[in-house]
Amino acid sequence: MDLDIPGPFAASYARMYGAEGKQWIAELPALVQGLLDRWELKRDGDAGAGEASLVFPVLRTDGSRAALKLQLPREETTAALIGLRAWNGDGIVRMLDHDPQSSAMLLEHLDSSRTLASLEDDDVAITTLAGIMARLHSVPAPEGLRGLGDIAYEMLASVPAAVAALPDPDDQRRVQDWAAAVTELVSEPGDRMLHWDLHYDNVLAADREPWLAIDPEPLVGDPGFDLWPALDTGLEGHPAGDAPRLVRRRFDVLTEALGLDRQRATGWTLARLLQNTLWDIEDGETTIAPSQTTIANALPPFGKR
Repeated sequence: MDLDIPGPFAASYARMYGAEGKQWIAELPALVQGLLDRWELKRDGDAGAGEASLVFPVLRTDGSRAALKLQLPREETTAALIGLRAWNGDGIVRMLDHDPQSSAMLLEHLDSSRTLASLEDDDVAITTLAGIMARLHSVPAPEGLRGLGDIAYEMLASVPAAVAALPDPDDQRRVQDWAAAVTELVSEPGDRMLHWDLHYDNVLAADREPWLAIDPEPLVGDPGFDLWPALDTGLEGHPAGDAPRLVRRRFDVLTEALGLDRQRATGWTLARLLQNTLWDIEDGETTIAPSQTTIANALPPFGKR
């Protein structure tokens, strides 16, 4: 079939997954055609590309709109399938069907042109996101998802090499402080099903509800580990002096709505900053991103910090 795959998306797949990614891109037209035939769908516009997936607007036989989402099968894709089945549309996009072999998903239609970031009042936006997050966390975690405890221990094992890769003593101290917080919390990693990437652009306008979450990367753990994406949303667009106030306000709203212990929430947010920094160092960075430091400095104290 004639399938216009965005060049940057194809290039990113080749870069991230090498020969496997190139083969998946080459086989994508046949995969899409097979799914359209099997689910009796018609294309209804051009594909939209995210960081790891392509989404095609489609029409079902009853004339209703839906979205066909495709991405290379991997651990995160399997976790998304497990999570979407468990949530069953409660605060999040509903999965209408899926193909176990390719991990393709048929999802309900949402308005991708209107995200929570479009709201001018940040208090309304963060309160809306907090309500969605509370609903997601309330659903019992199913079997088959990774646990935060394992991830936390893996992070701690990577800290010595990460510290050695940072030339700035202040950055080294920050990473060590964040790792100390993780060490204190790792024995109680939590049992809630987390979204893991719930920022403003992952909440879209919908028909059956005003707003629904998309693109989960489900993980079982403490709700405090789920706060960072919302705290970080759009910080670069605010004056430096306003950013700490915005982070504190968002943190207050989220912890109150979720009923979280503020110190534990601080500690697990520091764990997210550590995780992000470890990923950055793996990618060749030698400094901590300024936004990570801004968030860390704006949080309530943890322990003896």
